Amino acid sequence: MQGLLELLALSAAMGLSVFLSFPLVLHRSLSSTALAAFSAVAIGILLFLLADIFSNAVPVLSASSAPYLTQLVPDLVFIASVGGAFVVLFVLERRTPHRKELSPYGTAFLIAAAIGFQNLTEGMLLGSQWAAGALVGTLAVVFVGFFLQNITEGFPITSPLIGIKDPRFGRIAGFFLVGGLPTIFGSAFGYYYHDPLLLLVFDGVAMGAILYAILPMLRVAARPADPPASTYRKIDMLYLGLIAGFLLGFAVNAI
Repeated sequence: MQGLLELLALSAAMGLSVFLSFPLVLHRSLSSTALAAFSAVAIGILLFLLADIFSNAVPVLSASSAPYLTQLVPDLVFIASVGGAFVVLFVLERRTPHRKELSPYGTAFLIAAAIGFQNLTEGMLLGSQWAAGALVGTLAVVFVGFFLQNITEGFPITSPLIGIKDPRFGRIAGFFLVGGLPTIFGSAFGYYYHDPLLLLVFDGVAMGAILYAILPMLRVAARPADPPASTYRKIDMLYLGLIAGFLLGFAVNAI
């Protein structure tokens, strides 16, 4: 059994690599086209994360005797987690007075929390495999893959805040901690305990939160600009950015 301290150091380097996206917030003079491109790429990465999270849940949902069939209890747990997270966020936002849509800080926090839940489950898997010694010979590949993936996950956290006036760096740093620290907590928890249904709960909550966060980002990204020609360029950037972000997430995850 490999040591817990080594695992915590490894997961800390992986999880806190989200901070490497922090300098993006320092750019305050970007053009509207560049802002649209950044936002679209971030949405594309989030769309890939939805697919990635679901792919992590599928082995738990699938019946061992019939790979194309699922199991009732895991299905209900996963559906309740996705739907519950989305409904709770919807109700909480609607109860906030005089707010028609999430603020940039609210959107960034929501994305950070969703990524935090996703990193929690990845940390739990890492911890359980580490305790079983299943990472021998593949540790360098696993580390590089997680490290690069978390860098790309930091990008959606920053995207709603790029170009805003007088950014609150302390609060933004807190968002990165919300997204990155769960990797450490999850690895420590998974080192001692592994429960597939618990993984489904956290994955489901992450998916529900990401789905809810994507909606206002899409509304802003597709908002008409003036003059009309700028709107067409903005929509073009949205299409290109979405596919670029998705492919970036896929490429990093494939390493």
